[in-house]
Formats: sequence, C-alpha cells, structure tokens
Amino acid sequence: MLQPIETSYEDALASETLLISASRAVTLKLANQREAAIPGEPVLLRGAERFSRDMALAVADPALDLAHPMKGPFKALPHDDWADQARAALDLARIAGILPAFMVAPEGSEPPVTLTLADARAYADPANLIIASRARLPVEAFEQAEIIAFRSPADTREHVALVIGQRRSDSAPLVRLHSECLTGDVLGSLKCDCGPQLDAALHAMADEARRGGWGVLLYMRQEGRGIGLVNKLRAYALQDQGHDTVDANTRLGLPDEARDFPTAARILALLRVPSIRLMTNNPAKVTALESEGVTVTERVPHALPDNPHNARYLATKRDRAGHLLP
Repeated sequence: MLQPIETSYEDALASETLLISASRAVTLKLANQREAAIPGEPVLLRGAERFSRDMALAVADPALDLAHPMKGPFKALPHDDWADQARAALDLARIAGILPAFMVAPEGSEPPVTLTLADARAYADPANLIIASRARLPVEAFEQAEIIAFRSPADTREHVALVIGQRRSDSAPLVRLHSECLTGDVLGSLKCDCGPQLDAALHAMADEARRGGWGVLLYMRQEGRGIGLVNKLRAYALQDQGHDTVDANTRLGLPDEARDFPTAARILALLRVPSIRLMTNNPAKVTALESEGVTVTERVPHALPDNPHNARYLATKRDRAGHLLP
C-alpha cells in the first residue's frame, strides 16, 4: 500500500519506508549509497527512525530544504518485486500534480484502494481520446476559426484544437503544440514566454490563412510541461532561490519534460492531419511527434524577444534543453 505524502492529512501516520524519485534521491545526496537501486528508477528509503508525516514531507518537499537542511541518514532498500508498481505510482503522482513521494504501508491510514498497472496504463492510453464537441469560435486573430474539444472517459483534462482557415488536403497546416500555462496565457506572467508565443502563433496562422493556407493550434492541458500548476509554482519558488528551471524540477523529483506527445499525435489523427509544419524552437519536439507517426515537413522557428524576468529561463532552454534560440 502506498500513501501519497502530500495528500496525507493524518498526523498519526507513520511508516518504516518512503518511496521517492531517483532525481530527488540525487538531490538528497543518496546517489553514492544506492546499491539497492537502479539509476533513474524510484528509490525506497529507510531512515534511522520511523517516518512521521511531517518527517516524510521534509524529505519529499524541496521547499523545506532550507528549514530542514539535515536529512538522514537513509538506506536504499531493494524493491525488485514491485518495481513496476513503484514506477506507475510516481507517474500517477505527476499526472495528479502532487509531489512524487509516498509513505509505504503506513500505520493509521484509511483502507487502501486497489489500482492495477492495467488501470494506470488505460488512464494514459491516448486511444481513448475522442472528439467531444466542436463549434465556430471567432478569435481576435481570425474570425473564421473552429474550436474542437477532446476528452477521454477517465480523464477530466479537456484538450482543444483551434482550426484557423479553410482545411486543405493538399497542404500541411502550420501547427503549434502549446501546453497550458495559466500564469503566462491568462495572467500575463513575464517569467516565461508562453503568452507571447500563443498570441504570435495565432497571428501567424491567421496570416497563413489569408494567404490560402491554414493552421491548427493544439492547446494541451499539461500545465508546467506536464507537472501541474502547484508543482510549477513550487519550481518558481526554487528558481527564486537561484536554481534554474531544470534544476528546480530535479529538486522536486520531477522530469523537466513530461509533455504528452502521444495524445497530441492522437488529436492530429482525429483531425485527419497526417503531416504538419511545426512551429517550435525545440528539435526534440519534432523528434517526439515523428516518433508517434506524425510527419513534420518543416520546423518553423518561433522565437520571441526576452525580457528581464525570463532571460535566464530562455537561456536555460537554449543551453540545457537544446532549443534553437539566439
């Protein structure tokens, strides 16, 4: 039985062991004594004493590292007989937007709910995605646009596509795969370039439509490149302490890239769009979509000017994530 630490509200909970991600284990400087663990795999920890909920949270949450700098000693334990379950648990935590850390078989917890590996795989299966609704949607960039919503039975996240211009079977549309960003798209945050990229993409597609082409904006419900809003804000707080965006995600025990490219490919298939011209500065995004069967005929650069608040963020994209930026 695994109990997510972040959603455990019973102070009386106690556990002999914790399950954490490999990157969080590295942050806690456990890499040199993880003989029982496999690099990149979840890590099972035992401490010098039983973990209370507060002790477990101090291990899991990097926001508490300054308040509780001394952690351990810890010992990594083997968990070969349930390694698949451990991986699935951490991935479900990421999908849920909570810290990827669990108390193992804690005393004082509620009765467990059974979740099989098949359940977890079915939840993430893009084949379950269907077109749920569609309507005309005039937007500021282009008044003749159509919005199409997609969802699957088990997932409450509703992705949308905005089709700009008249569909043409003889030309690949200009496509932007845009991950949801509440802070940038809605609130006008200057910490990222998401809002300006979204606006510029819509206007570029509108220009394309006026020249006889067309465009498709995929708006994917994967906040923070797939780690969720709360964890993205945690990463922001760590950036304020001096960590860049990659290191902030690592300290949280989360991947820097967790976007769902199979779902994006499924949306394009449902739209009957086999080939695209992709607006991106990230060659890895081209590779990821091509690996899902999407033909990318052209990578269209989509760089915008920086500002004093996002200059370091964009430099990290360029220097550590391989984005083609000046």
